[in-house]
Amino acid sequence: MAGPSWAQTNESEMATLEVTAPRLARELYATPAAVSTLESDAIAQGQQRVRLDESLVRVPGVFLQNRDNFAQGQRIAIRGFGARAPFGVRGITIMVDGIPYTLPDGQAQLDAIDLDSAERIEVIRGPSSVLYGNAAGGVIDVTTGDGRDKPGTSLRAEVGSDGYRKTALQTGGRQGDWSHHVSLSALNVDGYREQSSSEKYLLNAKLRRELGSERALTAIINLLDNPRSEDPGALNAGEVAEGRDQAAPNSLALDAGQNVDQQLLGLQYEDLAAGPGELYLKGFISQRDFEQQLPYVGDSRLGYQRDYLGASAEYHHEVTLGDLPLSYIAGLEVAQQDDERFRNDVNPQGVVGEQAAEETQSATSTGAFAQGDLALSDQLTLSLGARFDRVELEIDDRYLDDEGGDQSGEKTFNEWSGSAGLSYRYRPQHQVYVNTGTAFETPTFSEFANPAGGGFNAAIEPQKAWNREVGARGYVAPLAMDYDLTLFSVRVDDELVPYEEESGGRTFYQNAGDTDRDGIELALGWQLADQWRLDSALTLARYEFDQFATPSERFDGNRIPGLPEQTWVNQLTWEGFDERFATLETQYTGGMVADNANATEVDSYWLVNLRVGDGWQLGSDTRLNAYVGVRNLFDEEHYANVRLNGTFGRFYEPASGRSVYGGVEISF
Repeated sequence: MAGPSWAQTNESEMATLEVTAPRLARELYATPAAVSTLESDAIAQGQQRVRLDESLVRVPGVFLQNRDNFAQGQRIAIRGFGARAPFGVRGITIMVDGIPYTLPDGQAQLDAIDLDSAERIEVIRGPSSVLYGNAAGGVIDVTTGDGRDKPGTSLRAEVGSDGYRKTALQTGGRQGDWSHHVSLSALNVDGYREQSSSEKYLLNAKLRRELGSERALTAIINLLDNPRSEDPGALNAGEVAEGRDQAAPNSLALDAGQNVDQQLLGLQYEDLAAGPGELYLKGFISQRDFEQQLPYVGDSRLGYQRDYLGASAEYHHEVTLGDLPLSYIAGLEVAQQDDERFRNDVNPQGVVGEQAAEETQSATSTGAFAQGDLALSDQLTLSLGARFDRVELEIDDRYLDDEGGDQSGEKTFNEWSGSAGLSYRYRPQHQVYVNTGTAFETPTFSEFANPAGGGFNAAIEPQKAWNREVGARGYVAPLAMDYDLTLFSVRVDDELVPYEEESGGRTFYQNAGDTDRDGIELALGWQLADQWRLDSALTLARYEFDQFATPSERFDGNRIPGLPEQTWVNQLTWEGFDERFATLETQYTGGMVADNANATEVDSYWLVNLRVGDGWQLGSDTRLNAYVGVRNLFDEEHYANVRLNGTFGRFYEPASGRSVYGGVEISF
C-alpha cells in the first residue's frame, strides 16, 4: 500500500480498501484516479449474473446497452468510449484474472466472463493507455474466486420470463498447499422478441499451488460453448408501433445469429520475495471458432478461426529516492492474434452462395510500461507513468478475384502514452486528486474494413485522447456515508464513428474530426441504519462533435449518438437476519440521439427493479437461499439498444416489458 496505515484513528469504521486495476496496488484513498470497486454482494445478491449491467449499473460514467441481444453482445461505454461499437466492445480494456480479453487490435468480447464466480470488479473510468495500451478509454477488471476464501459447494437453479432457464454449480476449497475453484453454468433463454433465443455453456476453473517462500503457481481454464444466439435485428418506428416483440424481416428470412466455441488456458507465477521486490509472470493461449449470419442480403455470412496468445512480466519494488519513499512497477507485455476469416454472399432466401472474402488477419502488440508513486509527504503523493506500444496489423488476402486482385496490406503504429497525478490525503479517509493522461486507440480489423473492397481503408487513422480529472472521495464517519466525486474533461482527435452503406448493409468507419466529453460523476453510499443502505450513482455529461464534416454535411456542435447525457441510479437495500434482503432500484436514462445529424431522438425513461430474498440454515454445513427479481416493474416501454446511423430508419431494438425471475441455491 502507498501511504501510512490509519487503523488506529477514529475514522477507521470503513474497512481499508485496496485497488489493483491501476496495476500498482494502492489503498483507494491514495489512488489519483476515478476507480470504482464492486464486491461479491453487489455482483451476486439476487442477481441473475448473466450480464455485466446488473452490477455495473451502479458505477457512474458507465452506460450499458443491448442486454437482450446475445448475438450482438452488450455494448459498454465509459465516458463515451465504446459507444460506437455495433457489437462487442471497443475502446475499453477488459481484464479477467490478469488475462486481457481485449485483443491486440482493440476489440473484446464479454461472452466468456463467468459472473457466477466473480468476486470483485474494478472499473477505471477514464483513458488508461499508460496502463493497458491500445483500446483503453477505460478498464473493467474482473477477479474470480480461487477457493481460498470461500470453500464449499453450491448449486443454483433459476427460471424466469421469456423462457429464461439457468443452472450453475460451483465448488472450491483448500487442502494443504493446493486450492481450487470450479464454476459450471448452463443458460437457455427464448427471448422477448422473435429470433432472440440463446443457449450457452460456460466453465471457469482455477487451480493454485503454493510453492513456499511466498511463491505460487496458478492455472486458469475457461471454456465457452455457445451453439446458438439469434439476432432479432433493429426495427424502424413503424415496425415498433406494429409490434415491439417482432424481429426485423431480414433477421427472420436469413436466420440471423451466431455460434461460438472458445477455449482459454492461462498460467501465472508470482514470487512476492523476488529479491527486494515482487515478480509476476503470466501467459495464456486461446482458440475461438466463430460463425455469424448478419441480418442483411449480400456478403453477410462470415466467420473466423482465431488463435490468440500472450505473455507479460511485471516487477514491483519499493525504494527510497533521497528521503522519499518510491513505489514503482515496470513491465513488458506481448500478444499475438491470428484470424482465419471468410465471408460469403447470401441471397434473399437465406441461401449461402459464392465466397466474397478469404483472408488471414494478424495483429501483434508489444508494450513496455513503468509507473511510480513518490510520497512527497505523509499526505501528498505524486504519480507518474509512461508506456510505449507497437501495434502491427496485417492482412493476407487469399481471395484473389479478377476485379480487386491482391488486397493484402499492413499497418504499424508506434505510440507513446503518459500520465501524471497528484493525490492529497488531507484526512485519513478523505482525499482530493488531480490527474491527466493520454490514450490512443487504433481501428480494429472490422473498423479498418474498406468500402472500396479488400485490404485496409487508408482513409482512417487511430484516435487520440487527452483526459483530465479532478476528484474527491472519502468516508464521513458520523453519517456512515462514503462519497466519490469526479469532474472530467476529455478531448479526442480523429474520433472513430460508424456509418452504414446506403443499401443498408455493412457498417464502415470514418474519422470524425474532434470530439469533446465533459461531465460530473457522483457516487454516494449511505448506511441509513443498521439494516438500511442507500447507494446512488449520478452522471451529468456533455458528449459532442467539435469538428466533424463529410463531403455533404457538417456536424460541428452536434451530440455524439448513442449516449445519454444524464443517468441516475438509486438502490435502497434492507438486510435482515439470516441473509434476508430487499433491494428497490430505480434507473433513469436520459434522452439520446441515434444519428450524427441528431435528426432522430430517443426519449428518456425510468425503470424500477425489485429483488427480494431469504435464507434458511438446514444443518451445520447446509444452507438454502431463495430469491425473486422483477425487472421493469411498471412495464415501461424503452429500447435495449439503439443502432447508430442505421439506414431505412432501423435504429431501435425494443426491450422487454415487465419480467420476473426466481432462483433457489443450496450450499454445503
